[in-house]
Amino acid sequence: MPAPRTTLRRSLAATLTLPLLISALGACGYGSQAKGEDKSVPVAKGEKVGGLDEVKVGYFANITHATALVGLQEGFFQKELGGTRIKPQVFNAGPSEIEALNAEAIDVGWIGPSPAINGYTRSKGRNLRIISGSASGGVSLVVNPDRIASLHELRGKRLATPQLGNTQDVALLHYLAEKKLTVDPTTGKGEVTVLRQDNKEIPNSFKSGAIDGAWVPEPTASRLVTEGGKVLLDERSLWKDGKFVITNVIASQNFLTEHPDVAEALLRASVKTNAWIKANPEKAKASVNARLKRDAGKELPAEVLDAAFKNVEVTDDPLAASLRDSAEHAVGTGLLKDPLLDGIYDLRSLNRVLKAAGGPAVPDAGLGIK
Repeated sequence: MPAPRTTLRRSLAATLTLPLLISALGACGYGSQAKGEDKSVPVAKGEKVGGLDEVKVGYFANITHATALVGLQEGFFQKELGGTRIKPQVFNAGPSEIEALNAEAIDVGWIGPSPAINGYTRSKGRNLRIISGSASGGVSLVVNPDRIASLHELRGKRLATPQLGNTQDVALLHYLAEKKLTVDPTTGKGEVTVLRQDNKEIPNSFKSGAIDGAWVPEPTASRLVTEGGKVLLDERSLWKDGKFVITNVIASQNFLTEHPDVAEALLRASVKTNAWIKANPEKAKASVNARLKRDAGKELPAEVLDAAFKNVEVTDDPLAASLRDSAEHAVGTGLLKDPLLDGIYDLRSLNRVLKAAGGPAVPDAGLGIK
């Protein structure tokens, strides 16, 4: 994304300016358990990897987490794990997933770049590593065309993002700053009003006219289009080669140290899942919807699923340079202070898996463990 480069001080004493970025969700726990055993999905059998009984994974019931959805639904993860049982948990927000990782309630998780950066920074680089990419793209600014006809008409409008300080919130604030539109990063008040609402609430706010548009991930963006919205800006147009990280795979450092073979088995499954999704897009869409029904209680309408799926690209590459730039954008908007990025990546296992599969290694933009 074109922007003046901000110098990042990767200090071990790094602190966030927004404590609520790491607040957990309500008293109902970190995340919901996946529903009961599905006989169509492989169960744990055979030899346990490294003798481990189970591995706990977290993800969102979201198109941008298609690798996790399909990998679980089609059994790619369980097949690689053999007798080691995979135990999934569904989350609604990044901060709660980071809390779960810190509490060892999960071992591995699919998550966006901002909560990964925030979690790593707050722990002074001791809690997690990014071990793989998962998805790129899938974010748009969707507006009511009767209220906003062009990008030159944002002043005075009300735009929503899913959460204060989340990946889309950072992207919108950075974009507005580039357009010389001032917004207080904490309150969202300014020449454009930025409202932080849950993805589930945004379509209703849009339909009622409470907001004029929203900078949101899939499938929320495509939901808004079905409500009469227009895609005014696809975020891919702002990034080099149209690629930017929307979902990473993270793992607890303790888990990586104690069970590297299990982590590598999960990465083999992730790479195989992404290859299968690319080779079988129609089957993959059906698999995503089946898992969404299992995890969230309902499927996506065909028109939403089709549009959303086209806008998200699964990838093994973590697109590390785009994560670095996202951190700089957060600093520039005042949402983040002194992010710690050195050592956030450990791509050694992923690159072994990719080499074994005949693929090229992926870079860590100089942010890998030394």
